Amino acid sequence: MKTLERSTSAVPPPQRSRRPFWTARRRDHAVGYLFIAPQLAGSVIFVLIPLVMVLWYSFHEWNVLAGTFHSVGADNYRALADDPKLPGVLRNTALFSAGLVTLNLGLALALAVLLNQRLRGRVVFRTLFFSPVVVSLVAWTIVWGFLLQKNGGINAFLDLVGVQGPNWLRGEGTAMLSVVVVQVFKNVGLNMVLFLAALQGVPQEFYEAATVDGAGRWRQFWRITVPLISPTILLTSIITVVGSLQVFAQIAVLTQGGPGDSTTVLVYYLYQQAFEFHHFGYGATLSVLLFLIVLVLTVIQWQMRKRWVFHEN
Repeated sequence: MKTLERSTSAVPPPQRSRRPFWTARRRDHAVGYLFIAPQLAGSVIFVLIPLVMVLWYSFHEWNVLAGTFHSVGADNYRALADDPKLPGVLRNTALFSAGLVTLNLGLALALAVLLNQRLRGRVVFRTLFFSPVVVSLVAWTIVWGFLLQKNGGINAFLDLVGVQGPNWLRGEGTAMLSVVVVQVFKNVGLNMVLFLAALQGVPQEFYEAATVDGAGRWRQFWRITVPLISPTILLTSIITVVGSLQVFAQIAVLTQGGPGDSTTVLVYYLYQQAFEFHHFGYGATLSVLLFLIVLVLTVIQWQMRKRWVFHEN
């Protein structure tokens, strides 16, 4: 018995095999992080860090010409609240955004529905409407600037039908409308393509069943088409709203904020304060205001999706 106990105690306990560090799960995670590393680095360098720097600059006053840079606390934000021009600038921004979003989305959806039909030459028309999207923004705006002059191509065409056109870019009642129309024609093709892709994903069986039930085309559009493409409508509305709040080149090339301040939107006003008047601290404060407006509107649209976007309620 003692011999058996002695021999049993002499047997070493079994050792655990060490688990390798680079398991299949960790390798998959590492590969995933490597794939997103360039995008993540770009977002940090060109988005996150500039946002933090803008917020920091908004509490300072930086005069490049005088070579001074000092902290002013919340003075820039108090100046923002007391700025007499800011209400008019915000009103112009709201008018431009509302006009652009309404015309762009409405026209894009109408073109998508029309070009989704089996029409002769629809590929050519799709290309024509989308081609302005790939044209240089500045070149597009310069050409339209010539067309909208008092003796430009638009008024020359109106003269042929006996109508005397106004000075589109110098009238307070027509300048904002002109800028909106130029921007609508520039980007309507992008939303049109997105709507076309959504429309082609709607099952035809739904329309056939609705036709059998006696539903007309208008009722089919509101009861079938709009609900099923509502996620795309949400996407395009967010993209268009954010883009409308960031308009700059069209204003700078066509009207320079005039006549008066009738087309001075928030981004152009920011540019004036920072790069024309060299108030970089106040310009940074306006940038913070723009960021907050975009953030609030995006969150509102995202929350409203639960009420009208299909599969979200």
